[in-house]
Amino acid sequence: MAEPWQTATGVIGTIIVLLITTMARYHNIPFPIMDLLMTFFRKVLSIVYPYGQITINEYQGEHMQRDELYTTSEAYLSSVCTSRARKLKAELGKGCDRPLVTIDDNEEVTDTFRGTKVWWYSRKRTSNTSVISFYPRNEERKYYCLTFHKRHRQLVEGEYLNHILQEGRAAILQNRQRKLFTNNPSSNWYNYRGSVWSHVKFEHPVTFDTLAMDPEKKAVILDDLATFREGKEYYHRIGKAWKRGYLLYGPPGTGKSSMISAIANYLEYDVYDLELTAIETNTELRKIFIETTGKSIIVIEDIDCSLDLTNKRKEKKKEKDDEEKEKLLPGQEEKDDNSKLTLSGLLNFIDGLWSACGGERILIFTTNHPEKLDEALIRRGRMDMHIEMSYCTFEAFKVLAKNYLEVEQHELFSSIRTLLGIVNITPADVAEGLLRKKSRNNDVRACLENLIREIEAKAKKEASEDAAKEKDKLKAGSSAQN
Repeated sequence: MAEPWQTATGVIGTIIVLLITTMARYHNIPFPIMDLLMTFFRKVLSIVYPYGQITINEYQGEHMQRDELYTTSEAYLSSVCTSRARKLKAELGKGCDRPLVTIDDNEEVTDTFRGTKVWWYSRKRTSNTSVISFYPRNEERKYYCLTFHKRHRQLVEGEYLNHILQEGRAAILQNRQRKLFTNNPSSNWYNYRGSVWSHVKFEHPVTFDTLAMDPEKKAVILDDLATFREGKEYYHRIGKAWKRGYLLYGPPGTGKSSMISAIANYLEYDVYDLELTAIETNTELRKIFIETTGKSIIVIEDIDCSLDLTNKRKEKKKEKDDEEKEKLLPGQEEKDDNSKLTLSGLLNFIDGLWSACGGERILIFTTNHPEKLDEALIRRGRMDMHIEMSYCTFEAFKVLAKNYLEVEQHELFSSIRTLLGIVNITPADVAEGLLRKKSRNNDVRACLENLIREIEAKAKKEASEDAAKEKDKLKAGSSAQN
């Protein structure tokens, strides 16, 4: 709470200003004299009320990005000063294990740093939004006011604010709950309590230890991830944004989504699942990117199905028949490419100017058909590492056998090794076979024998299909000759 005499001196200062203003209005005090009087009374007021104030707004950059100093101050006050507050508020975020308790709006608390007393005030401004919506609402702009004696200004601006940053970051890290985000359609951003992202608690249990993949390939990926995580100073020194891109490609069921979850669990990052079909313009894509945080993975799955990103970029002519043109209202014009989500906009999102906002981000694309993607999208520097998620190898099978059957060696492994060398079967199919048989019968040998039969059946089916295709091809060739 503020000291009583502080409030009194504030009232005195207000009265002085009102007196000067009234005198100037009704007695026509010359401006030079008025200026001298105001200077004098400011000095008097600084003696009577020797306090300074720092305002910490929730958003910065035209309200496009949440200010880190605000979030760290909120975490610091929640962990240190809530015991001294009279009014508190508790919020249980979606997917969180425990509520976050912070000081309530319009509440005041005190803190002491190196024998210096400071006052924190939680405030908010309310203004009517200019956006037309079916859910009209007031826009709340929260902020903190940090008040201190002017003789302690250097201490507060230097050491105390740095202390807040360090302690707040530590509190955030300690209470951090990793999340899985998905973007909302832009039409919902300005509805009641609308937001760009929705999230749930990220709980996927897969790790690199349980991921069905060749150990050597795992080691290469883990080494690359560890280098990236520790590379803040390196990226800064070479003048590049602290980000990295991975392209995961391969047939369905080869573990692309599991790889993403394993990376997230290894790095302890949040995951942003970006649905491009819900984005209408390049501007919306930039706004969505700005609303992400550091220590995160931005994922675009099946990117070849999300946009027209196949082959090379070509000039596209706008063609509309007379009937479509007649449907346009007077003055209505067709939107150009700048008002739509384009390949150029996506490329700028990956490594343009906006990609340098924030840091410590990984961008992952997945596709079943890498050959269909524009080369500019997946070149080195944008997608730094191309990772093929292949059919199940024997090494990958051994990981699955250990996970599902808890065995590392068996006499039937040699037969399975031979079959996997000639049959294309995905790790998902192998895992499903082991899971299904294990649930019915706890005998390991029976499970492996059933898996062998399934692989052999798949081999016969593939051979039959290949023979049918070859027969149709020969038949088509004979018809062409006739």
